[in-house]
Formats: sequence, C-alpha cells, structure tokens
Amino acid sequence: MDTLNSNIQEYQRQLEKGQIQKAYKGLMTFMTGLAADLQNRHADYAVSSLYPGYMDMTYFAFTPPALREQKLKIALVYVHEKNAFEAWLAGSNRKVQADTIARLSGKPLGNYVLSAVSPGVDSIIETTLVAQPDFDSPETLKQTLEDRFLAFIRDMEKLLGD
Repeated sequence: MDTLNSNIQEYQRQLEKGQIQKAYKGLMTFMTGLAADLQNRHADYAVSSLYPGYMDMTYFAFTPPALREQKLKIALVYVHEKNAFEAWLAGSNRKVQADTIARLSGKPLGNYVLSAVSPGVDSIIETTLVAQPDFDSPETLKQTLEDRFLAFIRDMEKLLGD
C-alpha cells in the first residue's frame, strides 16, 4: 500500500544519495539566473518571483505591458516529470482565464491549442520550448529559451491584439 510513511521513507532514501538536492539546487539557480537575465534585458516586462513548486513545476511569470493590461501573464515553466521547459499564456485568475479561452475560441491559432477550462489547468495556451534540456551548457540553453520564449510572447501579443 502506498502510504505517506512509505513515501517519506523512499524520499529519505533518495535524499541520502544526495543527487536530488544537487539537481534541485542547480535547477533553482538556473531558473533564478534566467529570470534575472530576462529582466535585465527587458526592463519593461513584469517579472514575478520564482515559484519553486512541489517538484511538479517551477516557473516565473514574464509579461509584457500589453498583456499585463489585459490581466494576462506569460509563464516560463519547467515541468519536472517531463524534464521540459514550456511557455504558458495564463490569466491572473480563473475568470480571466475562462474569458480569454472563450474570446480565442474559433480564432485561428496556428500551431497553438487552447487549454480546456477545468480544475487543475492553469494555462490558456501552452507550448514546449525545450524538451530534454542540456543543463551542462547553461548559456546555450538560456539563449535558446529566451529566443523561443520571446517568439511565443510575440505570437500571444499578435493573437490578443485584436
């Protein structure tokens, strides 16, 4: 039976190996550095604090003024289980999310797909930026993420500019 005690015992066994702590610290350092780099290069964008998550996702919001005025945000999300970076268009609350999904329904979205309004879904649109990232080349990874992330943001601004 899968109990909290058995899960914690397994967690402790894994922590004793030391790799989880090193990986987690490295990931948090990478994400914090990426957010700082983006903020330094794009001072007019709003950057949120890093949300470390529950080892499910780690993200920060990085939103241009035009989308912030619509109560929308763009999140750069690391999905732990997939080992992938994603970009999400999200609302500041569930009503904004639902209203934006309704507004975009029926519009041509190109390669993007609208998320369904349902419990546990926080995105309006999401896309994979980098699957299986190479953290051993952090500067290359940061540049790739920035390029793809900014392209996603431009696409969302065009989509929502109507």
